[in-house]
Order: sequence, then C-alpha cells, then structure tokens
Amino acid sequence: MKRITPYFILPIFLLCVSACNSKSNKQEKKETVTTDSIDSAGVQRMQESKNEQVVKMNGVSYHISLHRIANDTLPRVKTEAGEWFTDNAIHLQITRDNGNKVFGKTFTKKNFSSVVPDDFLSHSILEGMVFDKVTANSLCFAASVCYPQTDLYFPIRITIKSDGVMSMAKEELMEDAYPEDKD
Repeated sequence: MKRITPYFILPIFLLCVSACNSKSNKQEKKETVTTDSIDSAGVQRMQESKNEQVVKMNGVSYHISLHRIANDTLPRVKTEAGEWFTDNAIHLQITRDNGNKVFGKTFTKKNFSSVVPDDFLSHSILEGMVFDKVTANSLCFAASVCYPQTDLYFPIRITIKSDGVMSMAKEELMEDAYPEDKD
C-alpha cells in the first residue's frame, strides 16, 4: 500500500482531534468559530477560534483554553501567488480545577524557530494548535506552522508537564509513528 503524502496527515489529524468529544474520557469541550475574512486591502485572515475543554490527569482536572486570533502586529506573509495573509497568535492557558495557573503563553510562529527552519518560517503562518492527549504526567498538544492555503506544513508536538514545564519537538509523521498492519 502506498504511503500517504505527509502534507495531508497533520491537517487531517487536527480536524479529527478537534472533532472528537469523547464522554468516556470525561473531557468537556466548548468551541467558538467565526468565518475567514479579507480586509479592504485584500489581506486574508484566518478565522478566530476559541476552544475550551477539561481533561483529567492523575485524578486532577485541568481546564485548557486555546484562543487563535489573526494578529496585525505580526509581519504579513505573501504567497507565491501574490496573496497576503495576516499571521496568527495562539494563546494557551492551563489551570487546575482549583484555579491555580499551570501554564500560560501566547505562541507565534517564531516560538517554533528551534524546530522549523528559518526559510520555511519566513513564508509561513501559525495555522493552529489543538489538545492531543494526556500521558502519565503531561498534556500533549499538536501545532502546525504552514504555508497559507497549502498542504505544506511542519507538525509540532508541545508537551506541558503538570508543573508547567514545556518542551517541543518536530512531530514524527504518523506513518512512521504507527506501524502498518501486516496481512
């Protein structure tokens, strides 16, 4: 069986993860989405999105809030077709159910310069970030830096430990992470 082109994997993964609302995992999720827009100068903006959910890790509830917004203070990106795009900023906040803040940060694509090459960053935007899963002592997120309106992207894994320590890495392709079924 032929391998799936890696450019299609993260957008599909992000769509699947954001569409899942499993009651069996005791996760509560609330999402607000508005429409994409083009301003009077022809600059395109991705839609604003807000996503909130509660997950449990080691018996403790964590409230996760992700908010993506087009940010006019960031440099605009011009595509090969000559279209201009406003880049995005994504704010991630994690609190425990008692209100104690575990983590809070506003991400831009520059935050991923350690895992994404500079030549790619200069032509890309921060597309999105979603909660992925709970591990033994961490909350895992998937982020994507991409060329606007294309399938060219860098998938990034962000891990936040229960004490608020963050790490990130370029995500391995799903086809490499999960072995194929053998017949």
